[in-house]
Amino acid sequence: MAGARIERLVTSGTFALDGGTWDVENNVWIIGDDEEVIVVDAAHDAGAIAEALGGRTLRAIVCTHAHNDHIDAAPALAARTGAPVLLHPDDLPLWKQTHPDRAPDGELAEGQVVEVAGVSLTVLHTPGHAPGAVCLHAPALTALFGGDTLFAGGPGATGRSYSDFPTIVDSIRDRLLTLPQDTVVYTGHGETTTVAAEAPHLQEWLDRGF
Repeated sequence: MAGARIERLVTSGTFALDGGTWDVENNVWIIGDDEEVIVVDAAHDAGAIAEALGGRTLRAIVCTHAHNDHIDAAPALAARTGAPVLLHPDDLPLWKQTHPDRAPDGELAEGQVVEVAGVSLTVLHTPGHAPGAVCLHAPALTALFGGDTLFAGGPGATGRSYSDFPTIVDSIRDRLLTLPQDTVVYTGHGETTTVAAEAPHLQEWLDRGF
């Protein structure tokens, strides 16, 4: 794994959609080694993220989805580092709400592999929270970077535009709960969880809805 590791940076800002605004804290995940890294979800503060990189080469800025709180700092971080911003094309309508004059640099697709520091991260398209939501599975790190698809205790929210509860449950059941049980889920907000911890809750989610 060439010394690859996972680092967490928490940034603060606002989430805005459908006319509402909420104060939020976001997890920014930095994956790599002492030489090169990728960033998963450039949230709120490009300066703080750049400082956390510590001079390491940033290979890519991967967006798990295009809600503003996950992408608001992406163009500024790209400008500072030269790294490309990658997004699933199904989330372009959401992206354009935040960055109407700056397109992502590349697309993410189901099965695509992002390489950094000797580690392979496979893109899993997991719509529901957003149409282009993705997760990144890194078996060598026993890790899943889940964005807002799966949290400790349940799925991401689906009560706003571009979201759908049955779709997110299908994504979690078919794409995430089939992963090894010891896989750690590094979430977009809050604390980590595991596939094993979340699997027993599937019927409860179906009964409750979100």
